[in-house]
Amino acid sequence: MHILVTPQTFKGSLSNTEAAEAIAKGIRRVSPYAKIVLLPIADGGDGTIEALLGIPSFRGNSASKFFKTVVTGPLGSPVEATWAANPDAFAIIEMAKASGLALISQNQRDPLNTTTYGTGQLILAALDAGYTNIIVGLGGSATNDGGVGMAQALGAKFLDSSGCNLTFGGANLANIKTIDLKDVDPRLKRTRLIGAADVMNQLCGSEGASKIYGPQKGASKKMVLQLDKALLHYANLIYQQIGINVLSMPGAGSAGGTGAGLVALLGGELFPGADLVSEMIDINKYLIKADLVFTGEGKLDHQTLYNKAPLIIAKRARKLGVPVIAVVGSLGNGYKDILKQGIIAIEPTTRNPKPRKTHMLNASESLSTAAEKAMRKYLMQEPL
Repeated sequence: MHILVTPQTFKGSLSNTEAAEAIAKGIRRVSPYAKIVLLPIADGGDGTIEALLGIPSFRGNSASKFFKTVVTGPLGSPVEATWAANPDAFAIIEMAKASGLALISQNQRDPLNTTTYGTGQLILAALDAGYTNIIVGLGGSATNDGGVGMAQALGAKFLDSSGCNLTFGGANLANIKTIDLKDVDPRLKRTRLIGAADVMNQLCGSEGASKIYGPQKGASKKMVLQLDKALLHYANLIYQQIGINVLSMPGAGSAGGTGAGLVALLGGELFPGADLVSEMIDINKYLIKADLVFTGEGKLDHQTLYNKAPLIIAKRARKLGVPVIAVVGSLGNGYKDILKQGIIAIEPTTRNPKPRKTHMLNASESLSTAAEKAMRKYLMQEPL
């Protein structure tokens, strides 16, 4: 039996490569002679670098280059961010490593004040290193500033009614009077800048950046309304002063509106991250050889339906007639809808949210056990 193991990162516990190894370990307890291929996946969030470059133990890619750059973190403190480049001369940046939610503690989360400035500094570092093809993974952010901080790092100015430069944060979008792009780094005009959006949400409204993702970044209900109003003001200014309608743009709401800023302010392009990564690693080449696929993520819920990696894997595998099992950390509202998309079974490490911390402390073994259970059920044709 040929089995493809292609999970994304389990946030807070396992990288996508660690998750792949744990799942494979569980499968081997049941099927020690199965041919297992490990192919970590990502959707533009954490683990995008690992997925696009691979590591020697996975695909023998020794020509990849890794860099470390000290940048401004989401709350203004310096952080050391890793970025990379593949042999095809694409620089690969993860927003999560410069402006990410994982960089700040839960009680510090504040989308009114967090900034994407560090992400812009990574783009600048890639330009300085001579790269003219840059992929920016738009996922895992702690921000809701529409990519304004990112653009500021590259020379853009955002002025209030007094002509003063605005400081960092999503709340300040409401105070923008003028968008000044004349000093934006001219090298961007000769650069292909690609945003790999982990979700394709719109910028504002009930399915927008603030409403759907603001709460996990620390926004109260009152703050969500404030941030959404600020983004709407920002979007209207972009349309009036630049001529781009980001309100109707799929993916504009990714990373707290950074998708909108990447396109409108820096001349970038937006693609669904999971699709982009899948194409770049040629995942269909692996799917077509597989008899069974295992995928997974930390929490399977309604957000998975916004083009997260397990959904894309399931859709592609279904077209090829390959069954898919999802092994996940936990389940949330809407997870059953995933079963309509090509996943034949879902096996969580826990069905009870209360002991979740215990499972996270021993995440690798918990995931191996869940994969073992799922594989045993599949082979014995038990209800999955």
